[in-house]
Amino acid sequence: MRAFDVGRPAVREAMQSLQAMGLLEIRHGGRARVAEPSLGRMVDQMSETMRHLLSHSPASLEHLKEARATFEMEMARIAARRRSDSDLARLIRIVDNQEEARSDSLRFLEHDGQFHREIAAISGNPIFAALSEAMFGWLANFHVALVRLPGGEQLTLDEHRQIIAAIDARDPDQAAKAMLDHLSRANALYHRSHSEKRQG
Repeated sequence: MRAFDVGRPAVREAMQSLQAMGLLEIRHGGRARVAEPSLGRMVDQMSETMRHLLSHSPASLEHLKEARATFEMEMARIAARRRSDSDLARLIRIVDNQEEARSDSLRFLEHDGQFHREIAAISGNPIFAALSEAMFGWLANFHVALVRLPGGEQLTLDEHRQIIAAIDARDPDQAAKAMLDHLSRANALYHRSHSEKRQG
């Protein structure tokens, strides 16, 4: 306050802004302190801005889906090269759980996100895992609409198993192709459904 010749409200507002940016932790009754860097906090800070952008810009949604496809293809390639037997077992278990939840679109979607995050986690790189979680969260509304389409659940399950088969075979190129086919067909199904709704 003395250094900048400002009052308490200005300092309080600045501290709250730094907290919102994830740079400070402010606890009631305690001193403010510098926040520990966190990938999760970084993703959270970006999420509201990204959701606002996507809801007002169809072009941005298409750009994000393109970026996600490129990212997930590379994640599938890395998973095929680095996967362990336990990694493979987790992927299979996730898809089995997803099949059991096929009548519950929200639970089905949770397992869908878990499947894609697990593939990214096989890389062993926490930044890849954080990016995977972020992109899936930003596209959540898109995916909810997709899995509610008739036949969408079975399409997703079949393609997830094709991706697992390529990762199991340690075939990076086939894993990437299976992932691209999965995301491309999902996008095509989504667009066809929305076109039919507009025409109806």
